[in-house]
This record gives sequence, C-alpha cells and structure tokens, in this order.
Amino acid sequence: MGKDIIEMSQKEIKRVGIIERTAKKELKQARAAEVLKVSSRQIRRMVKRYRSKGEKGLVHLSRGKRSNRRHAEVLREKVLKIFEKEYRDFGPTLAQEKLAERQKIRIGRETLRGWLIEAGLRQKERRVREHRQWRERRAGYGEMEQYDGSHHDWLEGRGPKLVLNAYIDDATNRVCGQFDKYEGTIPALSGFYLYVKRYGLPRSVYLDKHSTYKARRPATVEEQLAGKEPQSQFERALAELGVEVIHAHSPQAKGRIERLFQTFQDRLIKEMRLAGVKSLEEANEFLETYLPIYNRRFGRIARETGDLHRAVPVGVKLKQVLSIQTKRALRKDNTVHHEKRIYLLVEKWNGLRPAQVMIQERLDGKLYIVAEERELKYREVQEAPRVTDQAEKPTAVKYTKPLSPKMEHPWKARSYQQKMIEREKLAA
Repeated sequence: MGKDIIEMSQKEIKRVGIIERTAKKELKQARAAEVLKVSSRQIRRMVKRYRSKGEKGLVHLSRGKRSNRRHAEVLREKVLKIFEKEYRDFGPTLAQEKLAERQKIRIGRETLRGWLIEAGLRQKERRVREHRQWRERRAGYGEMEQYDGSHHDWLEGRGPKLVLNAYIDDATNRVCGQFDKYEGTIPALSGFYLYVKRYGLPRSVYLDKHSTYKARRPATVEEQLAGKEPQSQFERALAELGVEVIHAHSPQAKGRIERLFQTFQDRLIKEMRLAGVKSLEEANEFLETYLPIYNRRFGRIARETGDLHRAVPVGVKLKQVLSIQTKRALRKDNTVHHEKRIYLLVEKWNGLRPAQVMIQERLDGKLYIVAEERELKYREVQEAPRVTDQAEKPTAVKYTKPLSPKMEHPWKARSYQQKMIEREKLAA
C-alpha cells in the first residue's frame, strides 16, 4: 500500500483496505459500516476522502500537530526548574502531588513524566522479576497484620538513624507504626501496645524469623517435658493474649510490608525532609498526622465486612503481659539476683514464702518484681545482707593425734621388765 501505510497502525491499515474495496464497489457500504462499526454516512465520507486524497485522506488530520489543549512552554520550563531544584529524586506521582500542594501547579502525572523523560531527568527502568506464587489477601479487617522493622537513614543525616517498626493490615492496607532507635524486644512490644490501644487485638501477626520474634535458643528441660517449642518474649506475650504468630520463610512471603517500606523510603523520607523533621520525637509526631492521610488515600475495602479485632480480655493487665519476663529464685535472705545486680525484698510474708519470683522489665523502663500477680516492694543493694537470725556455728577444734606413752612409763613398767628378762635368757 505504500510508504504511508507502514507508518499507520494496524487498525488504520484494516480501515484502508475495507474503504478501498468499498470505493471499488467490491463491498457494499452497509457491510463496510458493519465491519468498521460506524454509520453508513461515515462510510460515504471516508470513501469520498479516499477518492480525492488517497490513503492519506483516511489518516486523522490532527496527526503530527500539537494539541490545542497543550500546556504553555513557559509552564513546562517553570515546572522543570522547580523539579530540578526541589524534587530531583522524587517520582512523577509524588512530584505531581507536591507541585499541586506547595506551588499550586496542577498538571497530569503522565504529562509530568513525559516532560521529565524528554528533559533527561528521568529514565524508565525495567526489571525482570522472579515469579512467585500469588497469595490471596485475607478476607477480613484485623484477620492478619504483617509486621517488620525497616533500618534506614530516615532523617537523611539531620538526626540519628532510626528504625521504622510498622504494621500493615493484609485485607485493607491500613498502616500503623512508630519510629524507634533500634529493632528489638522492647520496641516490638511497645509497637504492639500502641496497635492494641488503637485498634484492639488482631487474629494473627505475620513476621520474619528475626531473633526478636523467634527464639533461637534450645528448649529447656521444662519445655521438652511439656512438648513445647522455645518462645521469644514477643511470642510468649502474643500467645498469652491469644494472638497467633506466623513466621515467613522469605522476605517475598511478606511482600506487602516490604513494598510499604519501599514506598515510605521514597515518599515518607521526602515528606519529612519538607517538614524539617530532625529528631525521633518529631518523626513520631509527624507520623501521627501523616499515617491517617496515607490510610485514607491508599487503603482498600476488605472482601468481608466487619472488624475482627478483639478487645483485651477482662482481668488481663496489658502492660504486665507486654514486658520482658524472667524467673528468678528467691534466696533465704530475701534477695534476688538479676543481671549482675542484687535486689532486697522489703515485703512481709503473710502466707507461704514463694520459691521463685518473676522479674518484669516493662515498657516504661522500670523493673518490677511480681509474685502471684502481686507487685513486691524492693530496693537495690550493693552486696547481700548477712544472716543474723541464726545461731553462730562453734569454731572447729583442730584434731591432734594422741601421744603413745614410752616403755619406761609406769603404765608399761611390768611388760618392760618381762621383756628385759627374756632378752637376758636369750643372750645366755
């Protein structure tokens, strides 16, 4: 069909062939209209343009021309200057939002993407991804929460390096989290306490096999006799609250929380940069206002209606359960040894004195000693007190071997004389 047809789309090539047959009266106009799904009147117009201009008459007349709705070149240059100055490492989506929010410039996301590619400020990346089996989302809100910690320079050198410990609901994408100085047992328990106070107890928590979340120690004798697996402090606390802990075998298995951190390391870090966040306290204050906005925008509706979160059972002291608990023996002098320190109990026992007490390191940083769900008063001492209510033991007398009397001793005189007489007889 010529050079021009090569530059046409497949749809246009098909149209040209049908109109050509119609113009030569090889195909009826009604049939051509049915095939091309246009009216017979439009077919007559196309045949007329084909007979006067040939194949070029069937190509859209606006092809190759700039749109009448295009943005002004001045605006394009202004946007590119702002992007290069303030949003150099922003993606097109986030940059479009910030331009509308801060500079009051409203343009389309794909328009901005095209401008950035033309100006050489952005390149489209294509990555070959490994195929993994797809897992369907949980059906209900609160049925499963994915949890993890992200180590990153969130403040970009303006403050200390922080860890973002976050939860994301598997059904609704709702996010809850806080910044901490490290990823460990106390931050994990503190983050779960924050989650429970806001939403309630979830059915299950899906996380990795970090030593904070899964015990690496061998089972004790008591655990072996009971047929139980060793538990970390985090696992023990959630088990007491009736929350199932599920461990992922790979980072890809909990991909929802991993992708959340990728998004936050792009969007959240820049939002905090624009807000001038410089400390841990300011970062957590920023999250209080940022996460509700994020959840409203990127949240989704669960397949099943209703909330599967549970309230904390009556009688359960949440702060006691969410603590680091260690059993210690109570010595006869009422002292407890823990972490190379000695604590003296100042309680008077009304009943049977316990053989063991529970040491609880709670989220407020204080140490509590508990026996039979009762908090005991204590004070730290430098050395164990001496026992004064027992009688002093007598000093031991050194044993000496008794002396044997000599042969001249009166006790042995008779036997001595007899021996002397016997010796004289033998000599004679």
